Amino acid sequence: MRRLWPFGVVAAVELTGVATGSTLLQWLAKPLLAPVLLVHLLRVRRRVDPVAVGLVFATGGDIALLVSGDTAFLVGMGCFLGAQVAFLTAFLRHRRPPVVAVASYLACWVAANLVLWSSLGPLRLPVLGYSLALCLMAAAAVGVSRRVALGGGLFLISDLLIGMDAAGSRVPGHGLAVMTTYIAALLLITTGWVAATAGSTRPTAGGDSPAPAPGPVPGTAR
Repeated sequence: MRRLWPFGVVAAVELTGVATGSTLLQWLAKPLLAPVLLVHLLRVRRRVDPVAVGLVFATGGDIALLVSGDTAFLVGMGCFLGAQVAFLTAFLRHRRPPVVAVASYLACWVAANLVLWSSLGPLRLPVLGYSLALCLMAAAAVGVSRRVALGGGLFLISDLLIGMDAAGSRVPGHGLAVMTTYIAALLLITTGWVAATAGSTRPTAGGDSPAPAPGPVPGTAR
């Protein structure tokens, strides 16, 4: 984890920018969040895998969402859809998730879209497709390890907050809540994936066994 201190610095700058409303700090830091983790992943894994591809897509999504407007939002959603599909591919190749996890997250998908449907307007269909990929990714993460499962759940929560905002329901401290959960999600997914896939040569101690199925957590578009 000591090798990840640059990520801590970038995350701190980003959260400071969000808290203070500094567009400059956010432009300086947010596009670097996923790349710093990508460098760490490639240093350890020494090859490009679907999680690495997902981090590349996440970088594109982060940059797109720094731009205001519906077009940029849809571009960002498209990039994050690519990230979810890449993560899902990696997790399913590693191990199949418990059926109860898949059923729980699909129930979350149905419930969240029913609640937000009438408020999303023209974003309904993009959100429907994206949120399905997101929920499947979070369910698949349960089959990898507890750390990756937590990261998948936090990714879903972060995107749920964005979806609620798009539907006109913003929670207090919206920006910080979105970015804190998102930053934690990227960190947990990356480090959890490194630990889970290094088991054959470097066993990991506790915390990276397959996780039990989570309770329902609603999700929608990032």
